This record gives sequence, structure tokens and C-alpha cells, in this order.
Amino acid sequence: MYRRHCAAAAITLVCAMAVLASPVQALAAPAPPSPTPPATDRPVKKSLEEVRQEIDALYRAAGSATDAYNLAEEKAEKQSGEIVKLAQAIVEGQAKIAELKSRAGAQAREEYRNAGLPPGARLMLSGDPGLFLDGVSRARQGQKAAKGLLGELNRTQQDLETYTQDASTNWTKLEANRVKQAKAKKKINAQIAAAKKLESQLEKKERERLLRLEQEAEYTSQTAWLGSGALKEINREASATGRKAVAFATSKIGLPYEWGAVGPKSYDCSGLTSRAWASAGRPIPRTSQEQWRLLPHIAIKDMRPGDLIIYHSDASHVGMYIGDGAIVHAPRPGRNVTLAGAGSMEILGVVRPDR
Repeated sequence: MYRRHCAAAAITLVCAMAVLASPVQALAAPAPPSPTPPATDRPVKKSLEEVRQEIDALYRAAGSATDAYNLAEEKAEKQSGEIVKLAQAIVEGQAKIAELKSRAGAQAREEYRNAGLPPGARLMLSGDPGLFLDGVSRARQGQKAAKGLLGELNRTQQDLETYTQDASTNWTKLEANRVKQAKAKKKINAQIAAAKKLESQLEKKERERLLRLEQEAEYTSQTAWLGSGALKEINREASATGRKAVAFATSKIGLPYEWGAVGPKSYDCSGLTSRAWASAGRPIPRTSQEQWRLLPHIAIKDMRPGDLIIYHSDASHVGMYIGDGAIVHAPRPGRNVTLAGAGSMEILGVVRPDR
């Protein structure tokens, strides 16, 4: 990073010196001023509504990228946990192999002490019939134990090889997920930075008007949704676990949105819903896209408080239905956890964690 800055600074300095050192051409008269370009050639200033739509599109794209980041992070955590378990299994396997080899060595030393004669030959040399019969029994037991020892040693070595291969595979997956995380994080930062830059260029009164435009757009969508009669059949009560999830989510109203956050001081949209249901004793997938993919789908008319409403065609946003046509959700960077109309955004569908 520093080398790039230094290189850029050096190039700029060289260019500046070249311009200063170049000979100045003498002109008989100053060049006439360029004619004012026609109005059609001038950059057209965007309306505040166009700026709102552009900011909204950037934040939506950031929301989708956030889901990709969260999913990659979740997978990386899972792979890390599996690698730890495999490492423990490898250590235990190595210790077991060492113990089995020690036992096998003890058997070999015992054979050496008996002059290397096989058990049958040693028994034949014995003149005592009782000792012979007793020795036959012990020899069979010894042979069986030796076979069992070798078999256990082979199985343990095979298990150890499997654990090692699995650990290597999981490590490769972990590294791939880390690359995905880095790419998603870079994309999110770029989109959020672009949205913040657009907003920062507005005057204070324009920013206030921008917020009102956001609210008006949500109100228009909510009014249209209610006007469609969608709420007429929605009158079901929450389940016991649903009430706990709603209580958790609504208790976070006023906390800031932060992408990738799962509390306790800030949340992103799916961070809020996943933590709410976890607090109710029903763990669910971390991301809105996985919540949509894996949880049972419910018709809007059958919706009840605690259900999750998934928004936009790419399932990049989620809110929790709390009844009376409202949701609690974490909207976007720069906004806090708040209440909103369930129909204030494009609804993809509804899922129920405790079905």
C-alpha cells in the first residue's frame, strides 16, 4: 500500500517537473475564449428522487453481498470446527498407534526371550502332558491376541490416514471460503462507500428530504399492499416460541445496523432474525438467503407474528412479522433497527422457523 502511494507521488512529481521545464510558446494574441456549450451538453443534475433510488440500489446490492459474506463466514467457522475435531482425532490416533506398537514390541521381545521358538515347538519339547495341554490353550489365546493386535493397529492406521485426508480437504475448503469472504467484504465496502458518498454530497436539508422520500416510498408500497386485501386474512396468533422471538427483536429497536453484525450492540437484517429465534430456543440459518432456502415456506394469508418475511428477488433482506401488518427489521447502514410496514418492500415470500 505504502509503495503504491510512494510510486504514485513520484510519478506525479516527475510529470509536474516536466511541465514546468517545457518551453513556453510565444503567442501573438491570446486565444479566443471557447464558446459556452449548449445546455444539452452540460451535466444534468440528478433529482433527489433519482439519488434516493441510486442509494437504495447500492444498499440493496451491499445487502446481497453481505449475505454472501455471512454465508462464507458461517461455512469457514464450520470448517474450522471440523478441522479442530479432526486434529484431536489425529492426536488420539497417533497415541493409540504408539501404544499398540509398544504392545507389539513387548510380544516380540517375549518371543526373543524364548529363543525364537514357535509356541508349538516349545510345547513339544515339554515332557509334562498337563503343562502341554495348558500351554496349547495359552498359545491359542496368544495367537488370537496377536492377530487382534495387528488388526487393531491396521484399522487405527487407516483411520489416521482418513482423518489426515479429511483435514486436508477441510483446510482447502476453509481457504476457499476465506477468499470468498475477502471478495464479498471488498464488494460490500465499495458499495456502502459509494452510497455514503452520494449522501454526503447532499446539503442538510436535502438529506432530511431524502429520509422523507424513503418514508414516502415505503408508505406508498405499504398502502398498495394493504389495498390488495393481503391483511384481511392475516389474523393468526404467534406461537409461544414466536412470541419470544418477537420480544427479542422488538427489544433491539433503536440499535444501529451494521453489516455482518449479530449483536449485542448492532445487527444486520439476518443477524437480528437469527439471534431472535436462537434466543427463543430455535436456531435457524444465519443469512436471509439460507433462511429462504431452508426454512418451511408459508402463504402470506397464513402468516403469524414471529414468521420471517423475505424481500427482493434475490432474498437479500429479511424482517420479522410482528402483527397488524408490521415488521421489525434492521434496514441498512446509516439506519437503526425499526418498525416498518410488512408491504413496504417487494415481498418474495414468508418462512416459519417453528413449523
